[in-house]
Amino acid sequence: MTRWFVPGRIEVLGKHTDYAGGSTLVAAVDRGVTISVEPGDRGLTASTDAAPGELSLKAGYDPKLPAGHWGRYAQAVLDRLTANFGDLAPARIRLTSDLPLASGMSSSSALVSAIVLGLADFNGLSDTTAWQDNITDDVDLAGYLACHENGMTFKNLAGAAGVGTFGGSEDHTAMVCSEDGQLGQFRFCPIRLERRVPFPEDMSFVVIVSGVAAEKTGAARDLYNAASLATREIVSRWNSNTGRHDAVIGDVLAVDPDAEKLYEVVRDREDLTRRLDHFLTESEKIIPEASKALSCGDLEEFGRMAQESQRAAEDLLGNQVPQTAVLARIAHDLGAVGSTSFGAGFGGSVWALVPSAEAKEFAEKWITSYRDEYPEEASQATTVVTRPGPSARRLD
Repeated sequence: MTRWFVPGRIEVLGKHTDYAGGSTLVAAVDRGVTISVEPGDRGLTASTDAAPGELSLKAGYDPKLPAGHWGRYAQAVLDRLTANFGDLAPARIRLTSDLPLASGMSSSSALVSAIVLGLADFNGLSDTTAWQDNITDDVDLAGYLACHENGMTFKNLAGAAGVGTFGGSEDHTAMVCSEDGQLGQFRFCPIRLERRVPFPEDMSFVVIVSGVAAEKTGAARDLYNAASLATREIVSRWNSNTGRHDAVIGDVLAVDPDAEKLYEVVRDREDLTRRLDHFLTESEKIIPEASKALSCGDLEEFGRMAQESQRAAEDLLGNQVPQTAVLARIAHDLGAVGSTSFGAGFGGSVWALVPSAEAKEFAEKWITSYRDEYPEEASQATTVVTRPGPSARRLD
């Protein structure tokens, strides 16, 4: 039997910046998805502790499952691996998870990554020429994992349908490139590590799952994709006006570091101007200053940067719901060092940085105060106390 564990992640800072070539500050957490793989009779037989029964999947065949069903993620992985590496051995997989679903802690990306890593290991794909020519380190692996969701081609490994989200590789990078007790500041398109930031030994993240599901399907997926597509439109306008062939906003900043010319090409569109404002504020100002502050032990300044990130998400990015905005405000009122929502938005979770010794009590007060303002959503809310943990790993 082959077993892997893939952690969820906290996006400490970096809302919707990765796919546009910006920076993020991330950490793996101590909860995640575990996959067990053993020989099967035919195709792929899959089951999960989150739903009854088994699914029988076959590469290239539509499983006729509803949008958002976990089996569609498994089918996307099966199709992509088969297209890239040839027929896979019949297998039976069992998935278990202690990540809250649709919480913003990347439960769907952890699911996809676990299936990829489990099946790749079971089939010995890392020994193949195709794997070794294209996936040479953990950074490459993170990029390839992301392509199972966004459907893009990775080097010489041809793209496929994916799961319908036009996202980046932040989640997958946190899952396979993190180090225990560290935050990682990464820049994307391509992925590269900018710095490791030691996490204070006496502090913890308290995460509250808002009770508003951060689904990457249906209407929520459309809103998520709109934020992504706006950055593509900005770059398309830039290229049309300059004759260049830049791929992401991060590429543009290499030749227009102050973004003066970039603002000129979007000034007739208020929505694109706001989107550019948010990217530059979050990626180029907040994240470098927050990382520097935490590295120097300046928790007060780090907390201010978290507040600024929350304001930018509400005012510029527009990916917040009232519940997540209220949760960040409550955390600040209760004395958290810093607090902001994270993930794709449109629901999901909020983190608060507090002393470890006070974390449990803080969590209780936080959810109680939330219940006073949003009793229905609070009835579905949960809290998690966590610290930055290690990356995905094989379980012996």
